[in-house]
Amino acid sequence: MIKRPRVMGIVNVTPDSFSDGGRLSTLEAAVAHGLRLVEQGADILDIGGESTRPGAEPVSEGDELARVLPVIEALRRQWDGPISIDTLKPAVARTAVKAGATMWNDVTALTGAPDSAAVAVELGCEVVLMHMQGEPRTMQVEPRYDDVVAEVRDRLVERAEVAIAAGVARERIWLDPGIGFGKTLDHNLALTRHLDVLANAGFPVLFGASRKRMIQAVDPSANDPLDRLGGSLALALEAARRGAGIIRVHDVRETVQALAVQAAISGP
Repeated sequence: MIKRPRVMGIVNVTPDSFSDGGRLSTLEAAVAHGLRLVEQGADILDIGGESTRPGAEPVSEGDELARVLPVIEALRRQWDGPISIDTLKPAVARTAVKAGATMWNDVTALTGAPDSAAVAVELGCEVVLMHMQGEPRTMQVEPRYDDVVAEVRDRLVERAEVAIAAGVARERIWLDPGIGFGKTLDHNLALTRHLDVLANAGFPVLFGASRKRMIQAVDPSANDPLDRLGGSLALALEAARRGAGIIRVHDVRETVQALAVQAAISGP
């Protein structure tokens, strides 16, 4: 039987995210979008104020906080569910958790700053450790692996062990293979196909491939990220089948429905 994973709805308050950058440019629009995702079945909301798309430039701590804090505070006043802060900056994570966030989603797997692991211990919240080869500005410049599945697993387990040694509770750690972060299409397909290898490493897995360029690589007509729903659902269903515990998506209603039908088919 497949138990439906939790669905994490994406709320990007950035001007340059690959799919929806600039669409939620006001506090009202961002909060309304988040609440709409909850109505559609989102179990978690992931708030991000700095784009990590390929080639993205970093933003200042002040700019990032100005984008995410009002949204987190407003959502927390109207919803008591889990809120994730998508940031590589420990100071942003600390302030976001103080404002009501309950999870830190870190694309650098706590390597973004010297005090990242210490801040994760201090916060005591759930932490997502994501794999990325290089950095957003350079990660898609000829990424190479000898065995992408084994290397991603080993690197994430290593980062988890570092976090545990620093004092992060083991049960609060999630691993994310980082689909599209320093990977070719073949790398992304292999990581999805063998996601159970990561899921069997001893930590729960978050999977995020919603609207990503790997879908366009399979279907060249899907140049617009909004035309990648079918591919996103296929990836979400396969990730669920392979053991993902959280699926991070833009299209919450459709994903929740697809996962529910998949679980129903698998039977009681």
